[in-house]
Amino acid sequence: MFAEQIAAGVRERDPVNGIRIVGVDGPSGTGKSHLASRLSGLLGAPVIEIDDFVSWDCFDGWWPRFDEQVLSPLLAGRDAVYQARDWTDWYGSSLGGWKTQRWAPTVILEGVTCTRRDTIGRLAYAVWVEAPAELRLARGLARDSGFPGTEALWARWMREEDAFFRADRARERADRVVDTSAFGVTADS
Repeated sequence: MFAEQIAAGVRERDPVNGIRIVGVDGPSGTGKSHLASRLSGLLGAPVIEIDDFVSWDCFDGWWPRFDEQVLSPLLAGRDAVYQARDWTDWYGSSLGGWKTQRWAPTVILEGVTCTRRDTIGRLAYAVWVEAPAELRLARGLARDSGFPGTEALWARWMREEDAFFRADRARERADRVVDTSAFGVTADS
């Protein structure tokens, strides 16, 4: 039901530079992907995943590339053309092929830190998705269990998230906060 309420709220917002960019942010393992997918269907909007930019060894350094290749072009009325992260290099930060997201009147950004301070005045709507740390970790480990060392990667990543969000305060700027703790470990993250 909250997806429908968020979609209605997005429709009521004025576009920024002619486009409604919606950010679905929050720590890993909260269910952002699931919510973004539901919003995509309700709004007829494409989703650009931050997972196409991040890597385990680069929590925050990808942002300038994202801004240059995705956010700024969309706000200028152009298609987003970006080089996606190559996740066959699970532990590294290799880039893979190029993707094009055609400009659309509404676009959803989904992923960790996508509503960061650098987006103030550039997004039409910001959603913060949250769940308790132990549940987020359980969801992440369930999803990524096929890779050795996953628990250590997740523990480090969660510390980096906590530090970033504490300083950035994205949750406080959100138009809507969604708590997914009632959905258990099986919730998409």
